[in-house]
Parts: sequence; C-alpha cells; structure tokens
Amino acid sequence: MSLTSPETLVFWMTLFFLIFAYLLTKMGWKPILNAVKEREKSIEQAVLEAEKVREEMAKLKADNEKLLKQAREERENILKEARELKNKILAEAKTEAEKMRNEELAKTKKLIAAEREAAVKDIQNQVAEISLEIAEKVIGEQFSDKAKQIAYIKKNLSELKLN
Repeated sequence: MSLTSPETLVFWMTLFFLIFAYLLTKMGWKPILNAVKEREKSIEQAVLEAEKVREEMAKLKADNEKLLKQAREERENILKEARELKNKILAEAKTEAEKMRNEELAKTKKLIAAEREAAVKDIQNQVAEISLEIAEKVIGEQFSDKAKQIAYIKKNLSELKLN
C-alpha cells in the first residue's frame, strides 16, 4: 500500500476526522453548548423578570389610579368644606352686619330724639325769654318781679305744648 492509494487516503481522512471530531467535541462543542445553554437560561430569566416587572407596573398603575382617585375625592371634600365654610362666614357676616346696622339705627334714633327734645326745650326757653322781653315791653311795669314774669310765661308755654 502506498500513501497515495485511495484506501490509505480514506483511512487517514477518517482518522483525522475522528480526531478532529473528538477534539471539537471536547474543546469546542461542549463550551459552545454550555454557552448556548447559559444564553438560554439568561433569556428565560430576562423573560421572567420582564413579566414580573410588567406585573409590578400594572400593580403600580392600579395603585397610582387609586391614589389619584383618593386625591380627587379629598380635593372635592376640601372644596366642599371650603364652600360651606365660605357660605357660613358670609351668612354670619351678613347677620352681624344687620345686627350692627340695627343697633346703629336704634342709637341714631335715640340720639335724634334726644337732640330734638333738647332743641324743643332750647326753643321753649328762647321763646320764653323772647316772650318775656316782649311782654316786659308791652306790659311795662305790670309785674315788678322778674321771677314772677318767668314763672308766668313758662306756665303759659307749657299749656301751649309746642311740637
């Protein structure tokens, strides 16, 4: 057999193929398969984590919507309370203003009545004095005492009742 014969060539090719396949299996195939398995595991873990994250996001979204709903309800309650408080304060202010107005009106009426009474008395006194002076001039010496004259005129004026 020679080295160039087809049987020898097939033998050596088969031998080299088997050695190459053995070396490839030991050194190349196992690390490649291990890398593929690791990659497969990491992808599976990433998918599981993505699913967990998706669930957490859905839960967070539901929680956010719940919080927003509660916040809206609280805002509505606060606004309602503020409106009620505003209306109550306005009603109290109107009542207080009406009360103060009525008190001031009563005070003013009393003051006017007192001023009117004082003015009437002052006018009566002035009329009495003027009447006295006129009567003094007209009557002359009929009454010798001035106190008697004043008493007489006041008596006459009180009988007249000036309004």
